[in-house]
Amino acid sequence: MNIKDETNNALLTLKKGGLILYPTDTVWGIGCDATNAEAVEKVFKLKQRSDDKSLICLVSDFKMLNEFIEDVPEVAYDILKYAAKPTTIIYDDPIRIAENIIAKDNTLAIRVVKDDFCKTLIRKFRKPIVSTSANISGTPTPGTYSEIDPLILEGVDYVVNLHRDKKTGKPSAIIKLGNDGSVKVMRK
Repeated sequence: MNIKDETNNALLTLKKGGLILYPTDTVWGIGCDATNAEAVEKVFKLKQRSDDKSLICLVSDFKMLNEFIEDVPEVAYDILKYAAKPTTIIYDDPIRIAENIIAKDNTLAIRVVKDDFCKTLIRKFRKPIVSTSANISGTPTPGTYSEIDPLILEGVDYVVNLHRDKKTGKPSAIIKLGNDGSVKVMRK
């Protein structure tokens, strides 16, 4: 399988409101269309996760970030430009996104990806995609593809056939930026 075929297969699944299992710039992730509430609900069910816990979504670039956040604080660009590792930022006031992906305090966690496969997939999809670790809620995040629970593998509509032998990285750093100028490190 090549990247082009895998991107197209994942794209078709996302467009139909399906779930994909895919390698991200951090860990293996369960993904779906972040603007499709029914698809997001499937992710919560598969992970057996309470839907009051928010999910992260991925965008391809700053332009897409600005399409889904009302007002991106200037400091976000500097943080992302100089971050040494994948960094997720929690923003206030998300827009044009599935309601059930937004946290109770009206925030949304978004990561601008650097990974080629993810970037290409999101760019072609033209919308953010959900990225949550490929595990049942409360169990450890798998460090490799082979550690992914069979329930997760069976519960998605498409499994991307790339990087299956690669050890995954660590989950991203998470920083919360408030429109009031506050900056809080949630996970290093």
